[in-house]
Amino acid sequence: MGRYTGPVEKLERREGVDLGLKGQRRLARKTSLERRGPVPPGQHGMRRRNKTSVYAVQLRESQKLKITYGIREKQFRRLIAAATRRRDVTAGEALLQYLELRLDNVVYRLGLAATRAQARQFVGHGHVLIDGKRVDIASARVKVGQTISIKSDAPVEDLARQAAADVGRVPAWLLADHDGLAGTVLRVPVRSEIATPVTEQLVIEKYAR
Repeated sequence: MGRYTGPVEKLERREGVDLGLKGQRRLARKTSLERRGPVPPGQHGMRRRNKTSVYAVQLRESQKLKITYGIREKQFRRLIAAATRRRDVTAGEALLQYLELRLDNVVYRLGLAATRAQARQFVGHGHVLIDGKRVDIASARVKVGQTISIKSDAPVEDLARQAAADVGRVPAWLLADHDGLAGTVLRVPVRSEIATPVTEQLVIEKYAR
């Protein structure tokens, strides 16, 4: 199954939470979720009245993560397998750390792109550097101490500067240099610093079946 290319606001309305899928419209509070509230898409926008099963709740939480970070099922399962092998933190927190340290997400968190989808496009087109070397794999895991930057004279420079001007507070585990369109990973984030609206333990339980 290919990547979803339909209207992303429909996905946010289905999940009922802001997943950070829109850039300027989100900042201007003009998204469909803001205007209509957490009402499922469709002509009538009604939720089922029957009791939601445990599996259905777990499924929705896993969908939130995959939609938020733009991950496909096969890749998602690999990350969960790696997370469950960790012993220093819970599997759920380890999973979120792996997702946060993806190159496209770091570019987004630094404020060098308006959305993760835009950050993924910047990376895929070869406009992003890690320690001065071009990396065009969005899922590449950034290591502590590495510096991420937008290639000088890249055609996306204006877009990156606009995103940097609009960004709010950059997470404490990152150090941003918006003038230089760059940033550094200071450390691995902890759960309290990851602003993702998901109950990650439910995701781990779903895939442990």
